[in-house]
Amino acid sequence: MSRPQFQIDDSDGPRLTRAFVLHPDIRTDADRRDPGPALEEALALADALPGLEVVGGSVIQLRKVSAGQLFGKGKIEELREMIEAEEIELVLIDGPVTPVQQRNLEKLWKVKLLDRTGLILEIFSDRAATREGVLQVEMAALNYQRTRLVRAWTHLERQRGGLGFVGGPGETQIEADRRAIDEQLVRLRRQLDKVVKTRALHRAARAKVPYPIVALVGYTNAGKSTLFNRLTGADVMVKDMLFATLDPTMRSLTLEDGPEIILSDTVGFISDLPTELVAAFRATLEEVLAADIVLHVRDISHAETENQAHDVREILTSLGVPKETRTFEVWNKLDLMPPDRADAMRERAARDDSVLAISAITGEGLDKLQATVAEALQGALRTSQIELAFSEGRKRAWLFDHDIVIEEEQTDAGFLLTVRWSAEQEAAFQRL
Repeated sequence: MSRPQFQIDDSDGPRLTRAFVLHPDIRTDADRRDPGPALEEALALADALPGLEVVGGSVIQLRKVSAGQLFGKGKIEELREMIEAEEIELVLIDGPVTPVQQRNLEKLWKVKLLDRTGLILEIFSDRAATREGVLQVEMAALNYQRTRLVRAWTHLERQRGGLGFVGGPGETQIEADRRAIDEQLVRLRRQLDKVVKTRALHRAARAKVPYPIVALVGYTNAGKSTLFNRLTGADVMVKDMLFATLDPTMRSLTLEDGPEIILSDTVGFISDLPTELVAAFRATLEEVLAADIVLHVRDISHAETENQAHDVREILTSLGVPKETRTFEVWNKLDLMPPDRADAMRERAARDDSVLAISAITGEGLDKLQATVAEALQGALRTSQIELAFSEGRKRAWLFDHDIVIEEEQTDAGFLLTVRWSAEQEAAFQRL
């Protein structure tokens, strides 16, 4: 399957690397995905990496995997001819490739080759903006490289020379390289621990002012950042591109007829997320683990929306998100659907209290979303008047700390306060 080139090589700018995407469709694979949408997602991943001119992509049908070369001899030769004719410099394979397969294919095709994990790591490396994000990407990349040292070298028999001060006599090159990576990982973990401790201090400071945390999660490009910006008025980068958001962003938001919350926008999930990244980004996703409410944003217009939702749920489970955490599905992008399908989605959502149908672009359904979150956090709010004596300063301070005072009037005996609160807040106040 080919498609028009999406980038123009500007002679005044940097030269783009010509890339081609291959999706191996392995018949014996138990987790086999629909090859059409899978290739489209792989092409979108390639689009997300700067500096590439994506010439096209193709699904390669495989009855079985060749241990040494992934593909059969005939297919390898056919692809070699295409690669030469199209002057391809980088082949992206949408799936796992062993170090031996990578080395052999690069030698046969005379091109650079990246598998799915390597491509996602490249994208994350390009996008990481915060110190924590950069450190986590570096750790994930080193863990990935470490696994690829196994049988990846052609000089495994070569011994290091020298006097034996480093590693001792007889240390092979692969052992030295693995040890160097391990030492670098130790240094990165120490640096990351400092950053994580700083984040923990910030979290502890927020806990003293008990604002609930509402976390946006979802498949990459589901519209989380657009929704985040619409609700908070923030300016988080929004682009029709996979992994436009990488580092977590948080803003305070006062819900209409509800409490002040902290809304957290997180990195998008993806199927077959590299295990190195799941582990490395656990700290980034700690806000999700601590969230009072999780909003699972779905691109309901996408053909693979059900499979994407399944992948997100699996990752949330693997991260250890508590089962008791209240979760709502937010069916986004109604504006991209035909009117009859959009109406059907609205009707389905109306029958399920845990589903909200919205369009972050048009603003449809956002009032109901805020009201639902507010009610889930603290139930319906009501207005009351409270009289406090001058001596009841502690109670007065509690009311202001919880930001529920609408109006205050000083009287001869003390204070007359008008408050808007939930039944839970009223009960907590009575216990003071």
